[in-house]
This record gives sequence, C-alpha cells and structure tokens, in this order.
Amino acid sequence: MLEVLKIGLLPKFLPIEIENSWRAFFIMVEISHETAAQTEDRLLKVIAQSEFKIFAESYVFEEFTINNFSNLARQDALALVRDHEVWSQLIPSNDATKEQFKIFSFHFDDCADNSGFVGWLASHLKTKLGTGVFVTCGQNLQRGGIFDYWGCPLEISDNVIDEIEKLIVEGKKLCS
Repeated sequence: MLEVLKIGLLPKFLPIEIENSWRAFFIMVEISHETAAQTEDRLLKVIAQSEFKIFAESYVFEEFTINNFSNLARQDALALVRDHEVWSQLIPSNDATKEQFKIFSFHFDDCADNSGFVGWLASHLKTKLGTGVFVTCGQNLQRGGIFDYWGCPLEISDNVIDEIEKLIVEGKKLCS
C-alpha cells in the first residue's frame, strides 16, 4: 500500500495499520512547508483549477430555535449550522429587510493541495476590496473532498466576483 502512495496512484489517501490490517483513510487537510511566494503560486493554481460557481439569487441567514428544526429547516437551504441555542440556515431570499449576500462556491476536483485557500482568498479580498466574507465548508468525497460556499455583501458582490475572476486568469497563466 505504501508503494502505491509513493508512486502517486492514491494521492489523497493515507495508509494506517489498525490491528494488523492496512486501511486507507482520506486526507482532507494537507500539511506543507513553503514560502509565502510558493503558497501564493500554489493557491493561484488551485483557484484556476477549481470549479467556480456564482449563484443567481441572493441569500439571507434565517435563525430558529433548536427545538424547531423539523418544522423550519428548509430543503433549499445551502447550509444549516447550529450553536447551543439556535439553528442558522442560509436560504434564497430577496427580503430587503435582511442583510443579503451573494453566494459563490468552489469545488476542488482534480486540484492538488488546496490547504490555506480560505484564509488566502479571504485575506486577499479584505485587503483589495475592504470586505469581509463568510465561508461554509462541506465535504463530497466523490468530488475531491472539501467544497466551499462563500458569501459577501450583495452591494459589493460585482467587485468581489471581478477580483476572483482576475485571480483565476492569473492562476491559469501559471498553470500553462
């Protein structure tokens, strides 16, 4: 099993011996040591190779108490997250009385090490445009592991999307 990993046939699996039996576990987070410039180049390539999707509708957060989950959780929610008091769901809405967000996502099919991507892109957008973002991650092993839903304030979303598209173009230049 270890030889298979060394030659790259199972690039995202780690062999672990448990009770005299070898098992492969999916690696979700890679560890790498690199300079800031190497990280920048690697993550530009990652963004260029990712599947970037922009959602047409705007989204809002809706909260409800933990006891109301079965009555209020919506099928069209992109994310449901809870703390010890409430569920918060991210749902499509044009309700102008709530803070609206533009949602976009990244899937990392066939991408190499994407560790640090969220911090890198969030810092880049904050520095370049002054806006913060929120990120909700999920996992789909059939599509390379972790995927991200990102949200930014609707009023600055055109600038955010433009900046991301510039990074994708820059990354594609490094890939060729």
